[in-house]
Amino acid sequence: MIVRAIIAGSAALLVATQVVRSAEVASAAAGTPPVPASSWSGHPQSEIVAAMTSIAQSAHDRKAVPPSTFAIMADAATKDPLAPEPYLVRGVQAEVAGDGRSAQLAFEAAQWRDPRSQAAAYFLADRYFRIGDSRRGLREIAALARVSRYGPTTLAPYLAVYARDPSNWPALKLMFRANPNLAKPALVTLASSVETVPAVLALADPREKPDQAAWLTPLLNSLAGAGEYPKAKAIWSRFTGASSSELMHDVSFSDTKSPPPFNWTLTSSGVGMAERQSGGRLHLVFYGQQDGFLATQLVLLGPGKYRLSMQLIGDATRSRSLYWSIWCDRAPAPIASVTLDAAVRGWTFKVPAGCPAQWLKLAGSSGDISQQIDVTVGALKLERAPGDA
Repeated sequence: MIVRAIIAGSAALLVATQVVRSAEVASAAAGTPPVPASSWSGHPQSEIVAAMTSIAQSAHDRKAVPPSTFAIMADAATKDPLAPEPYLVRGVQAEVAGDGRSAQLAFEAAQWRDPRSQAAAYFLADRYFRIGDSRRGLREIAALARVSRYGPTTLAPYLAVYARDPSNWPALKLMFRANPNLAKPALVTLASSVETVPAVLALADPREKPDQAAWLTPLLNSLAGAGEYPKAKAIWSRFTGASSSELMHDVSFSDTKSPPPFNWTLTSSGVGMAERQSGGRLHLVFYGQQDGFLATQLVLLGPGKYRLSMQLIGDATRSRSLYWSIWCDRAPAPIASVTLDAAVRGWTFKVPAGCPAQWLKLAGSSGDISQQIDVTVGALKLERAPGDA
């Protein structure tokens, strides 16, 4: 089940770790160090620490917990009926014995005594999901995300497993609406697999802006990686409002919100820098020390001839180290390429059949003597070549 993968084989150790930490925190808050069991063996908190340490050691050694340990815990429960730890242990005992109902009651009792108990939330979520009570199971997951520092990120993969079943989507929608901090990592995890793309589209807030939807880029990459280019472009267009029929997006270099791969990915690295500039321009600085790409975009051009044209501001002769290229997606080499100074006069290239998606790339090529190049591209245009049907 969704949470069993987290607790399988380490239930006792998980509880012990939490309880020992709680004891130390409580003692530190009181300004005193933890009390060793040998110095005050009859105190309930001392008994709890001793018993939980024994349970942790038994889990580590893969041995059965000694009956005397449970006897110590039972004595502590009698002395301190508001302590949650004995109920956690009692619940683990019942789980091991196959008595799920008793385990549930014990974990609920532990949670009543300590609403922030991570162990109780883990075990209860597992129990609720196994008996088909998804509403309470998701409630425990949300609670766990709130009390655990890394809860949302840690729990995302398990929520993704749960989200594979469409019958669970209504309950997840309600939980995500109430817990957006939990929705974000879960949706990103779902978006990383093409099989769970439908779940993302069903669970994501349709009002979310593209630059705020962390799941959108990994979802598009998942679809493109599976060769589902038209579907990826349609989803991207729906969320960004861009035309799905345009040959190339953002020729004016003004769209800073729409995500890749159907918008520009601009580089700032050891290769150089590409940045949008007012007036519909792209400012390029190539350091000349290493080869690499400065700007890339995935386009969906049908078979045929195309013409790319542009303006170039700067030293055209020095810009010969910069060039455009067109690549079939996942191909090891480009279909065609042209230097920037030549592209000013217009560059015609042909997309072959069997090439459903292409990468348009602007790159720099280093020479024997490194030379920095600083130019600006403007009036970029991509169109069908004249006479091409």
